[in-house]
Amino acid sequence: MINNITQEQAEAIFRKHSADVYRVALFLSKSPALADDITQDTFLQVFSKYHTYDPAQPINPWIYKIELNITRKTMRKQKWHIFSKEIPDIVLNSVENAVLKNELNEELWKAINKLTQKSKEIIVMHYYSGLKLSEIAAVLGIPLGTCKSRLNTALTSLEKHLVGNNIVTANKGEDLYGTV
Repeated sequence: MINNITQEQAEAIFRKHSADVYRVALFLSKSPALADDITQDTFLQVFSKYHTYDPAQPINPWIYKIELNITRKTMRKQKWHIFSKEIPDIVLNSVENAVLKNELNEELWKAINKLTQKSKEIIVMHYYSGLKLSEIAAVLGIPLGTCKSRLNTALTSLEKHLVGNNIVTANKGEDLYGTV
């Protein structure tokens, strides 16, 4: 056992969540090597701190909180905060992520790259990882209102960058927070 977790539990958690953790790490770091390191470090931390996990709560936000902390630490160490202009080939070649190629057209990704790190995190966790805003707020340790504000700021910035492009944006008054 590894701190109250059996090998079978650890393997099941890894199988279920590793692809998503890797994808978020790749989106945030834009480096397959860093994404591998972040994924490995995330699961080492998940398994070593499993005794602190509350099984009454969903595990995804807990894992993402660990991942974001490790990603931030890794990026600070690398001093590499600039995202590349294109989606890495490893994402495009992945069967699992083939759908993402259609979703992430080049103009949208360029606009996302222009956002602040905080805005990128919100966008990636909400739209690509499918976390609810309440879960993101818990992961980031911020109030739900702040989370909504950051998402709104990110979407407003994206809209400004995308004016004149053929990318669909939400209409004014449309419920952007329906997943709370």
